[in-house]
Amino acid sequence: MEKSKENSIFVDTNVLIGAWSNNITDKNCLKYLFSLTGKHLFISSLSIAQLVSVFQKKKSNEEIKKIVHYLLSKFTILSFTDKDIKLSIELKGSDIEDNIQYVIGKKQGCFCFITNNKKDYTNFLDINVYIPKQIRLIDKD
Repeated sequence: MEKSKENSIFVDTNVLIGAWSNNITDKNCLKYLFSLTGKHLFISSLSIAQLVSVFQKKKSNEEIKKIVHYLLSKFTILSFTDKDIKLSIELKGSDIEDNIQYVIGKKQGCFCFITNNKKDYTNFLDINVYIPKQIRLIDKD
């Protein structure tokens, strides 16, 4: 099945971390995304590394492994290259990590990004950015 740009959704790291830190809005956001048909969900390999790093001191290795396996079953994981990083540091944006996420998602053709830090994506006018509590607006695009 071809993955069209209109159906490609990129989820930022902070939503994933929030969901497994018992943030109910982030949990509900992911549940809703997983219920959509015809949409393709993406996260970056950077997100997996960040999530593992954040949870290393909060959760057991077994819990972290379960989370990562679950994410692997629900999302396509996007890798990035040194070229992506170089492009990211040239972009206007207050958060270089979010610049990297933007470059990775755009390379895949994602039409929207879900994040808890909408302000970090304000310079990117070619994408739709939603916070988790706005998630039901996606089908209206």
